[in-house]
Amino acid sequence: MQVNSTLQAPEQAAPAKPLKVKEVAAALGVDASTVYVAIRTGQLGAYRVGAGRGTIRIPRSALKTYADERGIPAAELGVAL
Repeated sequence: MQVNSTLQAPEQAAPAKPLKVKEVAAALGVDASTVYVAIRTGQLGAYRVGAGRGTIRIPRSALKTYADERGIPAAELGVAL
């Protein structure tokens, strides 16, 4: 009788990628300018990536917090949080 002594780590799901402004706008059903205002006023967490002006990214957790604070059901967003 042979015993396989090799243990394999369970597969872990890759962390969800942050969202682009256009993706958040589409999920909320608003214009991108509305998302930029929410970011600028601190209502929606975001960060910049890259040199110069860079690109804005919104963590999915920040969108979840934003939606929860406004009573928006996650199921209505159309993006995985």
